Amino acid sequence: MPELPEVETVRRELEPALVGATIVRARRADAPAGPKYQHLGRAAGQRILAVTRRGKFLLLPLSGGDELVIHLGMTGVLGFERPESHVRAVLELGRKRRPCLYFRDPRRFGRFLVRRPGEPCGLPTLERLGPEPLEPAFDDAAFGARLRGRAAIKTALLGQRVVAGVGNIYADEALWRAGIHPLTPTGRLRPDEVSRLRVAIVEVLRASVAAQGTTFRDYRTVNGEVGAFAEALDVYGHAGEPCPRCRTPLSRTVVGQRGTVFCATCQRPVRARTRRG
Repeated sequence: MPELPEVETVRRELEPALVGATIVRARRADAPAGPKYQHLGRAAGQRILAVTRRGKFLLLPLSGGDELVIHLGMTGVLGFERPESHVRAVLELGRKRRPCLYFRDPRRFGRFLVRRPGEPCGLPTLERLGPEPLEPAFDDAAFGARLRGRAAIKTALLGQRVVAGVGNIYADEALWRAGIHPLTPTGRLRPDEVSRLRVAIVEVLRASVAAQGTTFRDYRTVNGEVGAFAEALDVYGHAGEPCPRCRTPLSRTVVGQRGTVFCATCQRPVRARTRRG
């Protein structure tokens, strides 16, 4: 699933192409009727004011007071060239150059809908997102304040309430960089571990954005390019290979129903430890 770096890459490419454009028509293509594509017709006649991002969501405020919400799901790709198949939604922009924006989504997990800002639209994750990790307000205090309870830190990161936009790839990478076992209870993290993990999250996300994200199979930029960060991944997808830091074979387990790769030497599990605070 595209995570923050991939969505931010798409946002940066869409912004100069879409801001100021008027939507002549917004329609489903072969997508079934339902909440994933609701109220698209309302976008017609409205001008796109900006292309913003919140976590893994793209948000396009419109001149009539609505906003277009786009979530790429597992396999969603946005582009101006018409795909050969699996087109779910189309924005017709009424111009000669790049006349349409197409949303291709083979597995149908994406969202492409219009709502009033803050209006319930079946996207509870969007309404309860944690802080943006690439903004200055994401400091140790803001991060640590959300790390409560006994949930495994990997599970907490995937839940989006602790920090927005981090998924399976970058959670594994950040936890390895910080030397924290993925099953460590959130409430057992020491202040120095909170700080190391926050720094690791920011560093790995920034590095991936600079590389236009990570492509394994489906993800493409708006211009059809692949993300190059797969070549820089230290642990994700490398189970059984030597740890880049200590050469111990990397282990694989399942945390929160997601495959998780870690180093049993560099990321030792928490044993007896008092709670923070």
